Amino acid sequence: MLMVVVLARTASLPHLGRRHNGRGLIYIARRMPGAAPTRTVKAMFRSLRPYQITLDLSLAAVFGVCAALLEVTGVSYEQTAPVQVGAVVLLFTAALAVRRLQPGLALGVAWLAAVLQMLFLQQPRPADVVVFAVLYVTAAYGSRLVFWLGFASAIGGAVVITVYIFGVLTTVGFDSLPTAIAVLVAALFALLLSWVTGALVRTAIRGRETRRAQELAEGQAAAEQERVRIARDMHDVVAHSLTVVIAQADGARYAAASDPTAAATALGTISTTARAALADVRLLLTQLRHSQAPGPQPTLADVEALYAQVRAAGVELRVEVDPAPAREQPASVQLAVYRILQEALTNALRHGDGGVVSVRLAWWPTRVDLTVTNGRASDPAPGGHGLIGMRERAQLVGGRLDAGATDDDFVVRASIPLGVDS
Repeated sequence: MLMVVVLARTASLPHLGRRHNGRGLIYIARRMPGAAPTRTVKAMFRSLRPYQITLDLSLAAVFGVCAALLEVTGVSYEQTAPVQVGAVVLLFTAALAVRRLQPGLALGVAWLAAVLQMLFLQQPRPADVVVFAVLYVTAAYGSRLVFWLGFASAIGGAVVITVYIFGVLTTVGFDSLPTAIAVLVAALFALLLSWVTGALVRTAIRGRETRRAQELAEGQAAAEQERVRIARDMHDVVAHSLTVVIAQADGARYAAASDPTAAATALGTISTTARAALADVRLLLTQLRHSQAPGPQPTLADVEALYAQVRAAGVELRVEVDPAPAREQPASVQLAVYRILQEALTNALRHGDGGVVSVRLAWWPTRVDLTVTNGRASDPAPGGHGLIGMRERAQLVGGRLDAGATDDDFVVRASIPLGVDS
């Protein structure tokens, strides 16, 4: 489509053509090459594979040849104009060829062939069997409109063919009325059977597509959950390790001039923490590439190393475990306790006032209560990933977690049941 546009400046519009009409330049805007039209011809047709198109065209060609031979050798051929017979056969053949590519078009062509056949006062012919194939595809592959047009065509076609045979080709009397009714019922049954068969195929296709979509959605949800878990683990590992490294680096910088031994100790802690973090990150990246091999997870046996890292950062850490665990705890509980402690101690290093940090663990028969308290110099950001991650850790094993400021302290409290295993 061409749009006439009068523009003062067109240097930035190379797609505009120019034409002089005697009173000035008129710029004609043309569609840019490659721009998609509002409705393409391709969108009007179903997407078929090349072998399907080849099969349909070959079948239609064979059908057309067979139908023409039957017409030529038929008894009624000499009584009918060959051009009229050829036109009807050609239209039915065309409807058969495009039936899967465009069911609506095939239905229209089939109706056109039927109307011409009745206008030419032709007897029912072998080519009429195409109607059954067309009704089938309208129900199986057609749009919602074509689907119901096929249903109406099945009923209307049965009525039309009965009226045509017993009202136009022959005279209906009372004696032939039962025969006319029988033909109407038979035609309804045959045409609707084709349509219903297509409708059943349509239902099966929709069910298969629904199952495929459901499986895809479930796979995407599982992948998203895995990504969230890995992101949470990455945050726990990297945030804690970098916090310890930063604290040690700052301490080494201040102590380097007065106490070289302390600086060397701090650098050793930085090296150990960084190597451990690197190993954890590599493990997480391996999980991301190979989700079927999750690898080992931290347990309660690793908590002492976590405490050592915090103490090496210069924090006075007090740990109280009362009562102590009486048995081996579920792996999911051990992982949750470790990660919550890791994030809570990281927050204490980041936002604490540098004073005492206390950790209290109480292993009761049915649950474990965890409390981490530290003096606060600043509060953690409300939308940070740390607090969200700790709550998620607790909720994943059926527990709960509360974190917030009380007077001059920041307290993290978690309660996790011991009956959940992974």
